[in-house]
Amino acid sequence: MIPDRIIEQGTLTTDGRRSAVEVRIPWYRALPASCISEATLAVDGVQAPKDSLRWTMNGETHRLQELADRTDDWWFPLDSAVLSGDVPAAPDGEHRVDVELKLYIPYIVIGDGEVLRIEEHDTKTMQSAAAKEAVA
Repeated sequence: MIPDRIIEQGTLTTDGRRSAVEVRIPWYRALPASCISEATLAVDGVQAPKDSLRWTMNGETHRLQELADRTDDWWFPLDSAVLSGDVPAAPDGEHRVDVELKLYIPYIVIGDGEVLRIEEHDTKTMQSAAAKEAVA
């Protein structure tokens, strides 16, 4: 719904092995973390392995599969989360960053108890900065 604003411009950090970027919810209302069904991160066409991805939101870092139980942890439209993973990138220079998010919208029922699932993608080119301790 708002795919061109998923990646926060200028937020790519890397230590050369792990990279992180700030992301915004591609929806107009807050959703619990349990509605985040999938996420991918790629830098310069290199995909971060799924098991290396971490999601940091509201001061806590989790593996993506751990988010399914986080019904009391909300992602608000004005708040950024950090998506990080094992994907190499030079600490200096310009990089192409790709993020895909798949979210469930629990209050829109599309039939037989199924809820709407949106799939959004954003690509940005940005300079990287040296990683801070926040890259988990």
